[in-house]
Amino acid sequence: MNFGDILNQWDSQQKEQNKKNTPKEKQVSKKKANADFIEAGYASKAEADKNTGIQKKTASQQMEEDSKKKINPMELWLRRYGTVDKDKVIEQYQQNQKLQSHDYIKNMPVDAYLDLHGLTRDEAWPRLEAFTSDCIRRGMKKIMFIHGKGNHSSSNDPVLGELVRLFIEKNKMLGTSGHPNRTQGGSGATWVMIKNLKG
Repeated sequence: MNFGDILNQWDSQQKEQNKKNTPKEKQVSKKKANADFIEAGYASKAEADKNTGIQKKTASQQMEEDSKKKINPMELWLRRYGTVDKDKVIEQYQQNQKLQSHDYIKNMPVDAYLDLHGLTRDEAWPRLEAFTSDCIRRGMKKIMFIHGKGNHSSSNDPVLGELVRLFIEKNKMLGTSGHPNRTQGGSGATWVMIKNLKG
């Protein structure tokens, strides 16, 4: 064996040893992604899915199916159309019917009083406006103005009584009015109902 043969033998041994030490390369598949249906013998992906029982659904279809599964039909109807509190409707109707009765209104308790004794016409009007606005803001229903019978007025007509009547007529938020019984002031006071715009 000459030196050339030894070199050739050594070269071949080195190559074999390198092949054993280096990891084998991964084999790359030549088929296209999602092309399993071709290997199975189907003409198209849709046909493969149909025959294998797999059906792709859009996101909206999936959400619709999920909502149908989870929501009770009664609950779905209630969500869509809402509910009516019949007891509250009946109570509101009865309250409105009572408010039509003059006796009921007259006997209702007064929520607030304003005493106008000793004021002039010019002083009384701003007080009436401020008091009424405050009562409306606070949600009161019935208020009373105490204006006196006009015993100390120079004319026969009570000045403040006429002023109160005029104020009630001009204020759109004030409704039914009247005088209380004698024990509460009689013609020297005037009660008035505040209108409920919501109802």
